[in-house]
Amino acid sequence: MGEQRVSLAGDSKDKAQFMRHLLEDVQALEYMLDNDMFENGNIHIGAEQEMCLIDANGKPAPLAMPILEKMTEHEWVETELAKFNLEITLTPQPFKGDALKKMEEEIRTRLHKIQEVSSGLNTNILLTGILPSLRKSDLTLDNLTPKKRYRALMDAIDAQLNRNSYELKLAGVDEMHIKHDSPMLEASNTSFQVHLQVAPRDFVKMYNISMALTGPLIAISANSPLLFGKRLWHETRIALFQQALDTRRTNYHMRELSPRVMFGTRWLQDSILDIYREDIARFRVLLSADVKEDSIDMIRKGLTPNLMALQVHNSTVYRWNRPCYGAAGEKPHLRIECRVLPAGPTVIDEMANAALWLGAMIGIAEQLDDVRDVMSFDDARDNFSKASRYGLDSKFTWWNDEKITAPELILNHIIPLARKGLEHRGVDQADIDRYMDVIEGRAKKHMTGARWILRSYTQLLKETNKDEAVSSVTNAILKNQRTSQPVHLWEEPTLDDGLQYRIHDLQVEEFMQTDIYTVRPDDPIDLVTDLLDWRSLRYVPVENEKGDLVGLVTMRLVLRHYTTLRKALAKQPSKTVEDIMIKSPITIKPETTVYEAVNLIRREKIGCLPVVKDGELIGVLTETDFLNISGRILDRLKRHEQTS
Repeated sequence: MGEQRVSLAGDSKDKAQFMRHLLEDVQALEYMLDNDMFENGNIHIGAEQEMCLIDANGKPAPLAMPILEKMTEHEWVETELAKFNLEITLTPQPFKGDALKKMEEEIRTRLHKIQEVSSGLNTNILLTGILPSLRKSDLTLDNLTPKKRYRALMDAIDAQLNRNSYELKLAGVDEMHIKHDSPMLEASNTSFQVHLQVAPRDFVKMYNISMALTGPLIAISANSPLLFGKRLWHETRIALFQQALDTRRTNYHMRELSPRVMFGTRWLQDSILDIYREDIARFRVLLSADVKEDSIDMIRKGLTPNLMALQVHNSTVYRWNRPCYGAAGEKPHLRIECRVLPAGPTVIDEMANAALWLGAMIGIAEQLDDVRDVMSFDDARDNFSKASRYGLDSKFTWWNDEKITAPELILNHIIPLARKGLEHRGVDQADIDRYMDVIEGRAKKHMTGARWILRSYTQLLKETNKDEAVSSVTNAILKNQRTSQPVHLWEEPTLDDGLQYRIHDLQVEEFMQTDIYTVRPDDPIDLVTDLLDWRSLRYVPVENEKGDLVGLVTMRLVLRHYTTLRKALAKQPSKTVEDIMIKSPITIKPETTVYEAVNLIRREKIGCLPVVKDGELIGVLTETDFLNISGRILDRLKRHEQTS
């Protein structure tokens, strides 16, 4: 969850003081490693579960704080960055016997307790990597959880920004290129973060295995293909998280600057210290804390330091395989946190993903002395990149330069290794079979959460608009999660899954057309005429070279222009769009409700509403769109009557 007692790094004196604590923590950690002060025997596993809060329409419900106010006795549930997210921390379990079953039961029990409270606020909890129905307007600072740490983090990242805005550039089936005014894009992501305790002497070996496994793990668990109605990467979280916090600017030179969200730059060589030292060297301190302890003095006194400064800095560098230091217990311990797993789509799917990673980590460690002997780092990183984009459709480079498809790799290599690893740890055979059967089912049916969402959404787009499609997908995920049936057995959703869908509560940005044909003020009127004909349009917005709306041309205005020419009989001087356009058209904002927009069209007797944000044209709503909306309302009412 991250240390909450932090603040924005202050003046030079405060930063220098925090940096001294940070360097002392590294020195203390080095001493503890050299003097064998860590837990080496028992191996524990743990996890953190993030979730989305949604309303009856399947849209984000920013009610985390009211829910937490009703759950103050439960320390295991906490806030996340956005008000529409929560996180639970699971109890660490010794990695043996029924550990996986206990973890699953604890997730279900705690989710049930949260849902009991949420239901009283007409809210549901949903497990998914990226909420399909998420809107860009949900990611404003108004939805930032009101805690000091989160505000400090947002301000610190903003202070590092070397350009005018944050940008998101992604291409999959669709393409997205948008700007955002804050790092809140990060709040789009929800994950299931799994921890494996590792002995210091094994840390290098195990960390490198984790990096080698990242690509195949993403391929079989991908669950985040939709963002703002766009079909992007199978695991869009990977690129979204990096770009959401990317403060670098583009330049002409070849200087290499690393993003704070990263896979890594090389295999780990000597110890966990290599990672901490690199992160301190590469990344400026974002947050500081009022550090009371002297970590070196505590070691001299035989006490275990918390290494608070190191923990705070580590929490602002987001490696997909993150090193973790823990001071709980009689001795401190080290862990590897696997951060690539998305939340959902069901608890059984998540636990199968966790079992695959945990088992394969142990299985490979038992089989190989050093994964670097059979695989290059560049291949591991390339596998990570391909899996993020293409999921199960990827083709990987595996050990000894073997070229293999993702399903074949999972079925013929990773699952057998995971089985052996889980058996080596003494995990109950029934649990091994249950979780590995889920992974095997996905690989054989070529069906992950990402593929199910993409197929479902694409089919629904043939029947309705984007917003109803994402709402139907979201509600279908919720319905299927409650059955606890793994995703590869789900049926594709229908519009009936969106029967609770209420259009009048929704915003214009969810219905507006964004694929817009426009003209410039100095274009000839003949161009407008041809556009109206070629694209069967009745309205054409006019924008300047900056993309700002400056006018609107309607079919009626064009007809009036040509009628005037015909009646005059004389040759008229050539006119431009500017001569006939409506220079101050009535506009609406993306956050305007559909109900308000309908009333505006009726009251003003107009047929087109350009949607404008800070002067920039971002969409259009026409009378045809509202006819379609009305038709869908009637269809929904009819379906509801038939099912009642």
